[in-house]
Amino acid sequence: MREVLLVDCCVRGGQSRTARLARAFLSGLDGDKYRVTVVDPAKEGLMPLTAETLRVRDALLARGKLDDDMLRYARQFAAADEVVVAAPFWDLSFPAILKVYIENVSVSGVTFQTLDDGLRGMCRGRHLVFLTTRGGAYDNDALAPLEQGSRYMQAMSAFFGFGAYTCIAAEGLDMVPDPEPLLARAEEKARMFAAGL
Repeated sequence: MREVLLVDCCVRGGQSRTARLARAFLSGLDGDKYRVTVVDPAKEGLMPLTAETLRVRDALLARGKLDDDMLRYARQFAAADEVVVAAPFWDLSFPAILKVYIENVSVSGVTFQTLDDGLRGMCRGRHLVFLTTRGGAYDNDALAPLEQGSRYMQAMSAFFGFGAYTCIAAEGLDMVPDPEPLLARAEEKARMFAAGL
């Protein structure tokens, strides 16, 4: 079976519109082909890196201790066949807990490597899929540069070596009296994308 890693950064839990996209995506997966593991960085208690945790991690890497428990999230991320990240659009990007997760999985020798000619991703995943919801609309020339969530995730997808990047977004949800049709269209898109994997 192929492994799907869902990184759940929907901090509003069951009230999250982005969580609906994640559920729709999962419902489209072929259960005979895919096994899903969900990691919730907030519930896992992941913390930003500090001078002390960096010192410990650097010492582990210097000794080649890539199997240490401190690096388990990076190993899990690197080993997944598909990675799905669900995070709402906040403050022009996404909740801070997603950045904390990315810090914790960005490990030289596990998810990327430094070569003489630059960096190369080491993740085996075919796709990095970013699921998000936005209250505003950023699909126009004037506002598109302000949308930094998907842009950042696309850059990280390339950095980690994923074969393809896809963003599925429902946007403009706070600009209409009834956002349900917009969200339902994005849910169907997520479901159909998953079914096609």
